[in-house]
Amino acid sequence: MQRSCGVLYPISSLPSPYGIGSFSEEAREFIRFLKQAGQSFWQILPIGPTGFGDSPYASVSAFAINPYFIDLNQLKAEGLLSEEELQERFWGSDPESADYGALYQNRYLVLKIAADRFFERGSDQQEAYEAFCRKEQYWLEDYALFMAIKQLEQGKSWQEWETEYKCRNRHALERVKEEQKELISLICFQQFEAEKMWNSLHAYASEQGIGIIGDMPFYVSLDSADAWAHPEVFSMKKDRTPIAVAGCAPDAFSSTGQLWGNPVYDWKKPEHAMNWWMLRMKRSMEFYDVTRIDHFHGFSEYYAVPYGEKTAEHGNLEKGPGMAFFHQLKKACPDIRLIAEDLGNVTAENAKLLEESGIPGMKILEYAFTSWNSIYLPYRYDHNCVVYTGTHDNPPVRAWIEELNDGSRDFLRRYLNSMNSDYGQLTWDLIREAYRSTADLCIIPIQDYLVKGREAQMNVPGTSGNSWKWRVLPGFLSEDLAHSMHELAALYGRLGSSEN
Repeated sequence: MQRSCGVLYPISSLPSPYGIGSFSEEAREFIRFLKQAGQSFWQILPIGPTGFGDSPYASVSAFAINPYFIDLNQLKAEGLLSEEELQERFWGSDPESADYGALYQNRYLVLKIAADRFFERGSDQQEAYEAFCRKEQYWLEDYALFMAIKQLEQGKSWQEWETEYKCRNRHALERVKEEQKELISLICFQQFEAEKMWNSLHAYASEQGIGIIGDMPFYVSLDSADAWAHPEVFSMKKDRTPIAVAGCAPDAFSSTGQLWGNPVYDWKKPEHAMNWWMLRMKRSMEFYDVTRIDHFHGFSEYYAVPYGEKTAEHGNLEKGPGMAFFHQLKKACPDIRLIAEDLGNVTAENAKLLEESGIPGMKILEYAFTSWNSIYLPYRYDHNCVVYTGTHDNPPVRAWIEELNDGSRDFLRRYLNSMNSDYGQLTWDLIREAYRSTADLCIIPIQDYLVKGREAQMNVPGTSGNSWKWRVLPGFLSEDLAHSMHELAALYGRLGSSEN
């Protein structure tokens, strides 16, 4: 990878008058800002439709797009919505925080109005819609059926559905297709519009010399169209209940471990899982220029906990597919570009797979200042890695500095050769350290450029109800900020393709 830099900024955090960021003009404005700032990449979080808890890492589909990201102004421009229909809805009272309750209550209502008009008037896009449905049938049909039945079952997990639905009785599914044609068409319409708008935005980024780094969760949610439609991919019994689910073994931080609850893949019969993963990776190549794979360690080894356990204490460490997966991937997607999220417990097996695959791993500066020989200190880096100040799971740098103990903060200052007492200035000193590191790629979260505090943390691991909400106010893309970013990119040899 060419020496370059970029910004981590979730789609959901973009400014918008409709409660959440979308594939809108505000996204294009940010792309132009990135070009002006000498950046080469925009890294986003997963864009799949979210389920209970609103986490983009717990999507109801590994292939679909979140309908919340559909640009309502574009639907208005297409004559599918009116200004009055948009203004009469409540999108939330705080422009710096997504109100998911308001979104759930109102977004689907206006999308239904748009869909009804689309189908009633025989839009000139009808042919494109039908072509989309044919092309994406391999996942779209199951996803639409899953979401339709989920509504019929009052939102319950498919594990609790009537047996004929849970076990995909052919006659029952055909009946749903016939009786719920309108609902299924609405769900397909949402995906058609979302993908059309995403493809347009991605193409615009490419024209401006900005690459998109997407994010792929390793596991899927148990309550997902993927687990329901493809039980053969996962470790499941004949009655479709999981044999084992994912977690993390007990350690110094948790005596009972972590029980994540995702279905684990059946790597003992790898052909089904491999085929499904290759389809998933091909779709990722269509969407992104580079894909960051979350929990890369899962390809090496994974912790499986018997389904029904209340804690992760009684799980077992199992072998993943290892290099066999990446040999297969090289055949299926020879041009795919990846980043490995290799954080957490690094075992010899994990390190070996990362080295053999040649995929760049991640270096987090917020993890670096605990000891003089931390693997996250910049003097320990080689070139083939990606350096971040922090991730979506970390507090913004200013908050992190505020909360450091005196010894670690003193170490940070001495390492940076900075006696700045102002934590905002010290935040920029750490950004500078990321830029001048030997890592091929430097990614800085937008919160750090804006010197935000804890209020802007995207996710607080281990908590629920207050994550994934933070949004940026309009007007933050200043000339001064672009100049400062461009200056760093030029000084440390990271000006990339957007300069050409």
